[in-house]
Amino acid sequence: MHTENKSIMAKNKKPHPIFEQITITDVAAEGKAIARVNDIIVFVPFVVPGDVVDLQVTRKKSNFMEARPIKFHSYSQDRCEAVCEHYGICGGCKWQILPYTEQIRYKQKQVVDNLTRIGKIELPEILPIIGSAKTEFYRNKLEFTFSNKRWRTNEEIAEGKVFETMNAVGFHIPGAFDKVLDINKCWLQTEDSNEIRNEVRRYALEHNLTFFDLRSQEGFLRTLMIRTTSTGELMVIMIFFYEDVAAQNAILQHIADKFPQITSLLYIINSKANDTITDQEVLVFKGNECIYEEMEGLKFKIGPKSFYQTNSEQAYELYKVTRDLAQLTGNELVYDLYTGTGTIANFVSHRAKQVIGIEYVPEAIADAKVNSKLNKIDNTLFYAGDMKDILNTAFIEQHGKPDVIITDPPRAGMHDDVINAILFAEPERIVYVSCNPATQARDLNLLDIKYKVKTVQPVDMFPHTHHVENVVLLEKKL
Repeated sequence: MHTENKSIMAKNKKPHPIFEQITITDVAAEGKAIARVNDIIVFVPFVVPGDVVDLQVTRKKSNFMEARPIKFHSYSQDRCEAVCEHYGICGGCKWQILPYTEQIRYKQKQVVDNLTRIGKIELPEILPIIGSAKTEFYRNKLEFTFSNKRWRTNEEIAEGKVFETMNAVGFHIPGAFDKVLDINKCWLQTEDSNEIRNEVRRYALEHNLTFFDLRSQEGFLRTLMIRTTSTGELMVIMIFFYEDVAAQNAILQHIADKFPQITSLLYIINSKANDTITDQEVLVFKGNECIYEEMEGLKFKIGPKSFYQTNSEQAYELYKVTRDLAQLTGNELVYDLYTGTGTIANFVSHRAKQVIGIEYVPEAIADAKVNSKLNKIDNTLFYAGDMKDILNTAFIEQHGKPDVIITDPPRAGMHDDVINAILFAEPERIVYVSCNPATQARDLNLLDIKYKVKTVQPVDMFPHTHHVENVVLLEKKL
């Protein structure tokens, strides 16, 4: 009886509606666009403003809906062709169908909207966004997953396409944690990356190596990470689920022979349930244990676990903006909050009296100290720990009140305790670097009690995505 009732309920459930000939009007968060139907906002992926489409609603709430396009009546004049064959499936680079000039225009608008709507503070004229010189092959790090559950596209299913193997190496499909899209060519990293991944796949299939099964936790090949530098160094890390000395040595030797340009070939045995490698031992198969990035003559050591901005060339532009806004003369005590591997701290150090960096991750602080030593920088100090616990009145009284604070927090922004500590420290200037203008706007509102926003400079680090960095200079009110 119970089962029968459930069946009746399922039959009576109304299907979501279809809306016809709807014009897309704007761009929204997370790479989606916006339409309005009966004064209700509808969020739609893979369309651009000006497209006229039929929409199949996929989710319905009281104040908004989500939908997918099922038919295009006309295309926007602002639309362009996606360059990547995997567009719309892998989940990345959602703005490929927007010309780059339009992408950065919408990113500029996103910054303006967030700072005015959420910040509710007095703002100067916001400077034009600094676009990325490279819009393709701009990333220095990608991680690919091996899976025995290849994602089949709707077209492949409709065609009834049969694959000889369901093994794949590529990117996780959003919303399907154990499915992986087999990637032929990714436009985010240099061609070396595509050639290495495709050759590793070919070798693995030819030698019947097992691909990982995330659900049952079995399979030999787990992940492949590739890191590059602007100086031409190349790091490849193979992550295996279990140790098989003969098999792992054979595939690693094949990679080394096939790609002599690799300067650091490493491997990890990770038998944990999750993919994180921060707690795993890294073993060197051939070459160096790390690679080095350079910026203005400074060298930065990058290991397999190191954090480094993934767009190296645009990171230089971002750091120059940060340093310029800090207006350092050589006499300032600078606090660099959320310092990571100390890239900004070391980058500005030669124009400061002393730089003190604070970061939650101990391994990152270890890298920061190495980078200072590597560059013969002796006016930096680094501390590891939770920001809200370390940056307190006692710390500030011990080290001195900073003249300048540079802060580059995670997407969630700064904890209230950190903001209160900054207000207590009362630096003359604050340079706030953010990857999320919404949480930055919230924090600027809290700082407004003592600080005035003087400069706002957006920077695009990630072409073809909705993400935007924003740098704000605040000066103490008189």
